[in-house]
Amino acid sequence: MSENQSSVSFCTCTDTACPCHPTNHDKGCTPCIAKNLAQREIPSCFFKKAGGQKPTKDWYFEDFAALINANSEV
Repeated sequence: MSENQSSVSFCTCTDTACPCHPTNHDKGCTPCIAKNLAQREIPSCFFKKAGGQKPTKDWYFEDFAALINANSEV
């Protein structure tokens, strides 16, 4: 495990090729959160924590709401 990864051991993102992934710098989750806020997206870790099958293809606020709504109907 790299030093960067250990500083955010809770990170569940599997896209380690992303320049914002914590293993690619020493800024923790800040670049990921900043990118997501700028693009009106929710980080993938939130989707993973919410569980269930993602009903949409994108990562926007509305897509997260759709996942939460889908999970509440089960």
